[in-house]
Amino acid sequence: MTGKQNDIGMTPSVVDIFLKGCAKGFQVAVKNIIPAMILGYTLIFVLTETGLLDILGNIFSPVMGLFGLPGAAVAVLISAFFAKASGCATAATLYASGVLTVGQATMLFPACILMGTLIGHYARIVLVAGTNKKWHLFMLFIPVFDAFLSLLIMRFILSLMNIQ
Repeated sequence: MTGKQNDIGMTPSVVDIFLKGCAKGFQVAVKNIIPAMILGYTLIFVLTETGLLDILGNIFSPVMGLFGLPGAAVAVLISAFFAKASGCATAATLYASGVLTVGQATMLFPACILMGTLIGHYARIVLVAGTNKKWHLFMLFIPVFDAFLSLLIMRFILSLMNIQ
């Protein structure tokens, strides 16, 4: 399939546009998503092998319990802080290992998206844009607040659906 001739030259065909999109998607996966997933898996491995996951689980158990989550779920939020995909991969890993139920993992996904990659976005956007420093802490707080709010909303929705 070739494109039509115009004054500028050949217009790209639908197939050309599709293939170009596939190549861009592959680059995004290789440059952004896969490293973030590796970060998530590595974080869980290190925390588990060193026993820190159990310690974090005990420390954060009261807070995470407010959302119906085990204390170890804090690892999902910590890894999401660095990368959305890392948080989601961490939740999937904890689900696969039996630490989280399917409902708990589902609850955590919106939180990962809402506060995910906060460190990177903060550095790339807030600092580079020269935002007034008096708003920096507030700008960090809002996505974290939104994530915790999403945990409450998801807990309510899943309880209506009888999903644990």
